[in-house]
Amino acid sequence: MSDTSNFKITIAFTDSELDDEEKNKEVQKLLTQMQKLDDVIEDVNRVIDSNPPKLNKAGGGFLPGLLTAQVNPANFLKLFGFLAERLGNKPIKLNVKAPDGREINLEASSKEEFEFAWQKAQDFINNK
Repeated sequence: MSDTSNFKITIAFTDSELDDEEKNKEVQKLLTQMQKLDDVIEDVNRVIDSNPPKLNKAGGGFLPGLLTAQVNPANFLKLFGFLAERLGNKPIKLNVKAPDGREINLEASSKEEFEFAWQKAQDFINNK
């Protein structure tokens, strides 16, 4: 369900040492965990590949290593805290689109970088 009043967050696993199958396992694990947060997250899904390779069997039509979530502004920081706990030491990129059209891209590959990204996200939602 897409809601224009929600933040849209795209999470990309970017560890160059992981192949597509390993990235997809990471995505599936995170997806399962996030689906249990129905009191925080409005919607969470894999990202569909609109142009999958012919005879593609392994990816199932999804882009490797990508996940998207919809979260209302009141729960944005709760979700970000959850992600910090789960992904604090994994190389990831986050793209956040605000309901008003603003957008921010964040990267982190350590707890320290995730804490910096957390601060940037707080500033972003507070419109600073």
